[in-house]
Parts: sequence; C-alpha cells; structure tokens
Amino acid sequence: MTSNAPRDDAGPTLAVDLGGTHMRCAVVEPDGSVHDRREAATPHDGTGTSALVELMRSVHSAVPCTRAVVGVPGRVDYRRGVLEHAPNLPAGWLPTLTESHLEGALGLAVALANDADLAAVGEARSGAGREHSDVAYLTISTGIGAGVVLSGLLVHGRRSLAEVGHTVIALDRLAAGQPATLEDLASGTALSRQAAAAGFGLGRDVLAGVREGDASATAIWSELVRAAAVGVVNLAWSFSPNLIVIGGGVGLVGDMLLAPLREAVSRDGPPLVDPPIAILPAQLGDDAGLVGAAGWH
Repeated sequence: MTSNAPRDDAGPTLAVDLGGTHMRCAVVEPDGSVHDRREAATPHDGTGTSALVELMRSVHSAVPCTRAVVGVPGRVDYRRGVLEHAPNLPAGWLPTLTESHLEGALGLAVALANDADLAAVGEARSGAGREHSDVAYLTISTGIGAGVVLSGLLVHGRRSLAEVGHTVIALDRLAAGQPATLEDLASGTALSRQAAAAGFGLGRDVLAGVREGDASATAIWSELVRAAAVGVVNLAWSFSPNLIVIGGGVGLVGDMLLAPLREAVSRDGPPLVDPPIAILPAQLGDDAGLVGAAGWH
C-alpha cells in the first residue's frame, strides 16, 4: 500500500499522463497545483519512448523538478519498475518504458505508476474524495481502469491492482468467443465500435442521439450503461468504499450515466452500508493523474 499523504520535503514533480492517443507532461507542486502543461500525440511508429523523453525534457528544462512520476495505461510491476501489459499502447513501448531507462535518459529519479492508480490518489487527495478515507476511482475512457485508496493508502501489491476493465462480466459472450469484459462492453472504444456499426459517425453522436430521443442511440447507450453498472457494482462489493469516483471521457457525461450507476449500486451493491456508497463525478477531470503524481511516493 502506498500513502497519498503530502511530503513535507517534496519539491515540484514532473508528472506525465501517457495515453493511447495523447501524452501530457506538466509540473505539479506539492499542494497539487498544475502548471507548465505540454502535450503531444502518442506516436505509434516505434519512436514512442524517445518522443516521451523529449516531451519530459522540454518541461523539465523550463521548470527543474525533484522527481518524475509517469502514469501509464496498463499493468505495472512496482517492484521492478516496468510496464508489463498495455493493450492501448504499441507493443514497441514495453522494452524501454521502464524506470531505469527513463532515469538514465533524464538524469532524474522516475517512478512508473498505473494511470488509474495515480488518478485515484489525485481524486482522493485533492478532488471528489478528499472528505473520504476509502475511495475507489473508475475511469471509463478509451479503456477502463480503476484505483482504490483505503484508509488513505493506495492499495497495490507487487503489481497494480483493481484491473476491473479486464474482468469478465458476460459469461455467455465469453463462451461464444465474443467480447465479454467490462472494457469490451463499456469503454469509449466499445461505444465507438457500436456507433460505427449502427451508422453513427462517432461515440458522441450516439450521446447526442440519446438526448434527442433516438431509439437506436438509446439502445446502444443502454447496453453500455448496463455493462458499466455491473463493473461499478463489482467494485462496490470488492472494496466497500465510502465513495466511487467516475472519471474519463465517457465517465464524465453526467447524470445520463451516473444516475443509473447510483441506482444499480443501491439495488445490487452491498446492503446495510451507512452512509450508502456515494457515486460522484471526478472533480479534477483530465488532471486527476497529474495531481496524483504530487502524492505519489
């Protein structure tokens, strides 16, 4: 378990949020304030780590930092400081996306962290969960990930935990060789796939259709919400947090997602919990992982 309490001796942190589409780098102060953001497209041509290092150098040269924390979209071996599995990054990233390689390239102490773990720390420390001791964070974006803070400590072992996106939620689909995991059925990628199959241009066109009462769009969205609700209920049963924070591009669409998730947890989640498990939108938005870097040690 990792504490998310502030460090009295901490200087500014060079924080990275690496995603399958974009990579962002910023300076984060010990109080969680973020500045000097820079962003670049995530390369898929085999030059990934080199481009990331250049982005980090550009920020670090402008504002010298005492350490770097790199949030990555996949399973991290915290003992070895390596990214083991990242389905939304090109395979070529894995050999060099390690703490030792980045430290050698930057001349700076580097910590590698699962992106949802970082966002969980950010929201628990400075966002929607700052009034709660036990917080689960779920991001519904290109993929689906989660991080859990219990009694003020991030929960993990040798590896990052709470990989709920890859949990199977549809056994009949699994048996038929069809998409069956939470990420398969409730992520932004799943929404885009269903949108294209139904003739919608993009996932956001489905959301617009739901708001306009389009039957086809409503059917697509309802299936995604049902799948997301299973994931949130499982998260509630697994960790019994005071609060589940929902973030990510899909997760932040508002009550058209949050209202049915609240209903599902109330109906199917742990009974006799007083006060009931709350479900709130992430307050820090895209900055949750960056802010979490200030509390990562």
